[in-house]
Amino acid sequence: MEKHAEDKQLVKDFLDGDEKAFKKIVDKYSRRIYWHAFGMLNDHFDADEVVQTVLLVLYKKLSTFNFESSLYTWIYKITATRSLNYLRKKKIKNFFSLDSDNVKEMYSKENIILDVERSEKLKKVGEILNTLPTKQREVFMMKTFEGMTYEEIAEATGKSVGGLKANYFHALKKITEKYNEED
Repeated sequence: MEKHAEDKQLVKDFLDGDEKAFKKIVDKYSRRIYWHAFGMLNDHFDADEVVQTVLLVLYKKLSTFNFESSLYTWIYKITATRSLNYLRKKKIKNFFSLDSDNVKEMYSKENIILDVERSEKLKKVGEILNTLPTKQREVFMMKTFEGMTYEEIAEATGKSVGGLKANYFHALKKITEKYNEED
């Protein structure tokens, strides 16, 4: 409960004109925003774009936050929505782009550089995560990487705790099976 009180104070301070309060919110949540976006987009540069968009939305819309949920739940919803929108726009852009082959080549070169920097285990888990259905991947990422409880995930997604538990169980089972199968 203490972290919610801290968030409430930061929001109040920011709305009262304290720009440093917004910087504290950014420092507190930007890494989580990045990892959630990366989990959905599986691309460093795309995730960075979404982070910037989310932070801009937060800056402009923080006055509309009413604390019916935790601040992070609200930020998570914005991140999920912006990530899905980004994916849609990227697919449309690539479909209609005259230079889509050049874009794909540029991204593949950037991904090669990033792959070298990442550990092999993380890459393998990421590849396996991308094979999961969206619902399973989403609950797995939130529970495992973001440390959210089923109740927090239910609040953020609007889904039942029972359904979330089932999706998490199936995701974990698939990840474990595929990980062990490739060794």
